[in-house]
Amino acid sequence: MSRVVLGVTGGIAAYKACELLRRLTEAGHEVTVVPTESALRFVGTPTWEALSGRAVPTDVFTDVPSVTHVRLGQQADLIMVAPATADVLARAAQGLAPDLLGNVLLTARCPVVFAPAMHTEMWQHPATVANVAVLRERGAMVIDPAVGRLTGVDTGPGRLPDPAELFDTAQAVLDGGVPVRDLEGRTVVVSAGGTREFLDPVRYLGNRSSGKQGYAVAAAAAARGATVTLISANSTVPVPAGVEVVTVVDAAEMRSQVLARSDVDAVVMAAAVADYRPVEVAETKLKKESGSLTEIRVIENSDILADLVAARGDADTPVVVGFAAETGDETTDYLEYGRRKLARKGCDLLVVNEVGDGLAFEVDRNAATVIGRDGYELDIPMVSKRRLADSVWDAVLASGALK
Repeated sequence: MSRVVLGVTGGIAAYKACELLRRLTEAGHEVTVVPTESALRFVGTPTWEALSGRAVPTDVFTDVPSVTHVRLGQQADLIMVAPATADVLARAAQGLAPDLLGNVLLTARCPVVFAPAMHTEMWQHPATVANVAVLRERGAMVIDPAVGRLTGVDTGPGRLPDPAELFDTAQAVLDGGVPVRDLEGRTVVVSAGGTREFLDPVRYLGNRSSGKQGYAVAAAAAARGATVTLISANSTVPVPAGVEVVTVVDAAEMRSQVLARSDVDAVVMAAAVADYRPVEVAETKLKKESGSLTEIRVIENSDILADLVAARGDADTPVVVGFAAETGDETTDYLEYGRRKLARKGCDLLVVNEVGDGLAFEVDRNAATVIGRDGYELDIPMVSKRRLADSVWDAVLASGALK
């Protein structure tokens, strides 16, 4: 069990922190909520106490004998401020402590994560940009806000990321610390989800991919400073903050979008792309009585991974990383099938995971082996998909493929 301090500041997005708190407590973490005075105008103390099961300190004079304003920061395993207003970012960057949360941030000896939420103009103001840079230089993690509807009719960057994503980020930091921004200045494309090849307006050929692993790869890259484009096929996973998303449906669309955006440093093909599509797509629903569903003629889809490798020719970029969901059989184990696939595809690295009942698809944890065409190999044990995603980027950097 980890001790988490959840700082909540005075923005309308404070209500979303209730869901984040619920997820943290249900995961077994001991969470102390530290709201600012302004935050309590949006969500009251009884709500925080009911959801956390703990008393909620609100000022530096709470429980003076225990020196709460110092102990909370000293003893925490993680401090996450969500939402973090422009004001609290400015105060944290300047080391000001006018309230309890400011004192907790100054006494922290653990990872600190800020999840900003504010209007676009405030997020893009030079003062906020400078404050974020200062906090990152000092080792804090400042998540880029999501793009979407703000208060009123305004839209743009500044929206608090989805609580599920914030929870994943918190868990990833508890597991591995604040990520180093070692992909700063890099541009990457990640594919995710499972393509659908339609038979008629109702039915399609598809697969079990939820998109969770690909989304985790994109989120991890963004957290490490990369500019990320996520090409997503049929997924309901929350969009990672700071990531551009392009939605597609079938393999042809996936291929077109990936190749059109391949002038980047790295492409990670985590999507489960259908190998085949129907020769004909009916304009109306195929009737069971007609027997037309018993014999479906299919044609092979293009191999996007091989096409990426062919398109770059002798160039060093982009680094091409594939994913292979494999099963073994009586004669060959799944990893050997992965090695054969790597040889056929010609990509730089291949992430091979065994699939089956409760493995890889539609779950929150995964295990894999990363293999390289130069003999590089990294075994990743069963971990969260976000942790595995970071291991994949570690492998990309360690392999030397990213020049």
